[in-house]
Amino acid sequence: MTETGDTRLKRLRMRSMRRGTKEMDILLMRFSEARLAALSPAELDLYEALLEENDQDLYQWVTGQTPPPPHLAGLIGQVRAVSAG
Repeated sequence: MTETGDTRLKRLRMRSMRRGTKEMDILLMRFSEARLAALSPAELDLYEALLEENDQDLYQWVTGQTPPPPHLAGLIGQVRAVSAG
C-alpha cells in the first residue's frame, strides 16, 4: 500500500511531536506546523531521516552547540530559523 501525501504529512507531524525529549517535541512541532507542507518530496525524505537522529544530537545541532552533519545542515538551519521565531 502506498502512502498518500496527506497521510505522510500527518505521520511526520506526529513523529515530530512525540520525540522523547520535551525540547525537541516543541522545536520540531513548531517546524512541522510552519514548514512541513511546503517541503518537496526530497526534503520530506531528508526530514524523515532527521527524525531518525538522536534527540540529544538534534538539540545540539539546532541550538548551535555542535555543527550538524553536512547533509542535514540546510534543514537544521530551517528548523533553527523557525524556532528563533
